[in-house]
Amino acid sequence: MVLGTFMLALLVLIDRACISVAKDSITGDLGLTEKQFGWVLSVFALGYALFQTPSGILADKYGPRKILAAVVGFWSVLTAMTGAVFNYISLLLVRFIFGLGEAGAFPGMARAIYSWIPVKERGIVNGINFSGGRLGVAFSLAPIAWLIDKTGWRISFAILGGIGVLFAILWYFLFRDDPLKHYGLSEKEKEHIKNTRQQKSSDETVPKLDIKSMFASKNMWLTMGQYFASNFTFFFCLTWLYPYLKEQYALEAVEAGWYSSLPLIAGAAGNWFSGFLVDYLYRNFGLKKSRIFPAVMGFALASVGLVVSLYMNSAWGAVIFLSMAVFGADMTLSPSWSLCVDIGGKNSGAVSGTMNMAGNIGSFVTALAFPYLKDWFASTTPFFFIGAALNLVAIFLWLNIKPEKEI
Repeated sequence: MVLGTFMLALLVLIDRACISVAKDSITGDLGLTEKQFGWVLSVFALGYALFQTPSGILADKYGPRKILAAVVGFWSVLTAMTGAVFNYISLLLVRFIFGLGEAGAFPGMARAIYSWIPVKERGIVNGINFSGGRLGVAFSLAPIAWLIDKTGWRISFAILGGIGVLFAILWYFLFRDDPLKHYGLSEKEKEHIKNTRQQKSSDETVPKLDIKSMFASKNMWLTMGQYFASNFTFFFCLTWLYPYLKEQYALEAVEAGWYSSLPLIAGAAGNWFSGFLVDYLYRNFGLKKSRIFPAVMGFALASVGLVVSLYMNSAWGAVIFLSMAVFGADMTLSPSWSLCVDIGGKNSGAVSGTMNMAGNIGSFVTALAFPYLKDWFASTTPFFFIGAALNLVAIFLWLNIKPEKEI
């Protein structure tokens, strides 16, 4: 199951990030300006954000087996359709609908984790899952640049879409919503999962969570705010990092791909480190410290890394500190998604979807803020300082979160 969700996260971010590698080809063929391309990147994030809570509710209601198979198949078709666009408006429309489709991925995974994974192992499982996306993008940027060079950007999107459809079929036939009904598990393992997947001793019936109750929770708003900051930092890597490094340091396409991959590898490492740290702290110091300490540490690293990267005179220097920033930002993911399961329980799909909605409003802002701030100030510096400030605000938000207080 963990291998399946790891591969799913890998696919999610490859399909999301490949458009930044194709930027020059797409803007050249369709005659787009840099600001127009910023809207193309941001409209995906808008669609992705808007459908987070509904997709989480659907995963809670119908189960992650059906919902994840459906959304992976749907967005994979939209990935392929990206290669068929013919102007700016058609590209905006396809990427917006693509965002709606991808929205169900991580809330669906959160609901699967609630059913399958014991409480004390959820930190590392979330770390593994999110590292999948980072590693997928890290090791695909240069190959995708090569693929686009050899086949053209249109054919490249069609190939990626076909891979996604295949994954959707495999997920539906191999996964089960309830591990107790899976043909591949021993009775001993089923009993272990049943006895350890809840914080409470009884698997009691939990009422359906309504939207009003969720947004009346202080925990929910704090969780949303900190995730906005996290995504503001990370989404830069999926959108403008590759073009930024390529232009700022006069790099060739494949060379820029390898440089851009290093912060993503650091992000994967941040996910693994944070996942182990969350579980270690949970076993030794309890729920609250296991969620708050890794997140605070991560946001501090992200803030410092963004600012110091500006004062480097080489691509290597900038990438080292951007890698530090992404390592820190990704340290916040495992505690964030573990927190959603803590406070959401059987409604963890809806809670995690709502958190991710706020995070991807941050992504939407990032995709537009970078080109517009660059144009207004004739410099990229303000963007990095704003990102650093948001990370500091997120530390304050985490210090007020109560993981033990279920919604």
